[in-house]
Amino acid sequence: MTVVPESWDPLHAASPPGRLWSRANIGEALPGVLTPLTWDLWEVAAEGAARQAFHALGAATRQERLVPADRDQRFARAFYGRGAVQLDFLCSMGDRIPGTSGAAIAEQIFGSAPESIRGVRTRRRYPIIAARMPYTFFRIPSVLRSVAADTEDWWRRQIAVAPSLDHGVAVQLFSESTARFRRNVALQATTLFCVVQPIYDVLERLTTSAGVGDMTSLAGGYGSVPETAVVADLWRASRGEIDLSVVVDRNGFHGPREGELLSQVWREDDTPLRRLVTEYALMDETRNPLRREAVLREHRVGLEREILTALPAVRRPLARRILRTASRVIPLRGIAKDSFLQASDTIRASARRIGELLAAEGTIADRDDVFFLCEAEIAGRRPDHIRGLIQRRRERYDHYLTLEIPTRWQGNPVPVAAVPVVDGDESTSATINGVGVSPGVVEGIARVVIDPACCDVEPGEILVTPATDPSWSSIMFISAALVVDIGGALSHAAIVARELAVPCVVNTKAGSRRIRTGDRCRVDGTTGTVTILERAAQPITAQHGQAET
Repeated sequence: MTVVPESWDPLHAASPPGRLWSRANIGEALPGVLTPLTWDLWEVAAEGAARQAFHALGAATRQERLVPADRDQRFARAFYGRGAVQLDFLCSMGDRIPGTSGAAIAEQIFGSAPESIRGVRTRRRYPIIAARMPYTFFRIPSVLRSVAADTEDWWRRQIAVAPSLDHGVAVQLFSESTARFRRNVALQATTLFCVVQPIYDVLERLTTSAGVGDMTSLAGGYGSVPETAVVADLWRASRGEIDLSVVVDRNGFHGPREGELLSQVWREDDTPLRRLVTEYALMDETRNPLRREAVLREHRVGLEREILTALPAVRRPLARRILRTASRVIPLRGIAKDSFLQASDTIRASARRIGELLAAEGTIADRDDVFFLCEAEIAGRRPDHIRGLIQRRRERYDHYLTLEIPTRWQGNPVPVAAVPVVDGDESTSATINGVGVSPGVVEGIARVVIDPACCDVEPGEILVTPATDPSWSSIMFISAALVVDIGGALSHAAIVARELAVPCVVNTKAGSRRIRTGDRCRVDGTTGTVTILERAAQPITAQHGQAET
């Protein structure tokens, strides 16, 4: 069952001895087994993005900012088809930053800090960070908004022409899209590490010192999150205020498993949206997302007033400034994510066009074979025996689908045979512990979903899943609560759940396997506990396309 890394297979690497790896954060953007092209582009993008972000912050040196040419020196790798990041590197960066730590970064982004992480604080970079961090913190928001506006306009223009391009121009667009994708992923990482995560740390200390409220309440109600805008558009379509084509025009780069280039997004197949519009139409007007957003904002503003009242008068001016800053920068993470997804979708469109042309001339057997090539093999010299190479990679890809690996491990992961998610483990405890990231207590019937493309969630059910990406927000809205295997307070699921006022528990590790569809559960989004109150009488197979844990 163990696979030996091969030079022709970009989807599996070896780990240096003792290194800690996690799929938690990258698994949100890239759930499941990936195609070679998807990981080939993401490996360099993710590696370069984090390194550039820590350099912009002042924590990384000039040499550490560069992506190592030797893959064995990189902290982003794929194992058995799944992307992972090395916690040792990220935590070592966090231990150089004043006001936070490697453990804090691991907890907020990945859900928890491994006990084996022994942080070694160092102040050597403090002077550099003191100079760079304020500059980056105040500069990035305006840069991001400018890049986001430019990328959206560019995406619309390129998507319209991509299906009719000749081979040379399609390759040019592919290369242009790849460069923009890497730049936008880097901007997203800089936004997270240099803007969102630091203000979240400050807010957490503020609530603790005031002794009022909690971060799960204070970190939501800001609005302006792109995913909630998708929900609002679908709501308006369900009321006949706009046509579904408008929703697709605005949000067509989203879709099931949108981080995977092989997948079909909403602009290519709007079937999932049509189903959701029908579900939204059955919902009472009291569920109007714009009204819920206003209530959530009012609650946050009220909590801010309580915090200010609880603080000594001398501390209130600074606290007001912190709260105002948080309202401006916390929504930025979603804006950054949309920008790199639009660039990724243009890669998808140009690659599909290249695939069509190569298949038409007989170079490859099928249009989608192009996703089993790597960037240099598409934009540069074609490999010899290209059909044989694609066949080997397809066979290895199919093999990875039959395996599972842990969410976190040390050294090389040990694969096991994939087991269909049919029912929960009756022998396990009725209580599942995770991290509460969106407040509220809900009881309801669970629906375990592995792939949103196969999703048939009923309104009011508790959605249980291994991971979410932005396309899940439209499903999250009709759910009573959300339970996710991975994630932390700044994960995608957490941010969107707070804005939708959906109670949410993340980092349950195996919630999607311990809970089965039809179980009656209680979800406490403040304490982070999920209690199985009553098992389903008849086990129901979880809805999934590509099995994943």
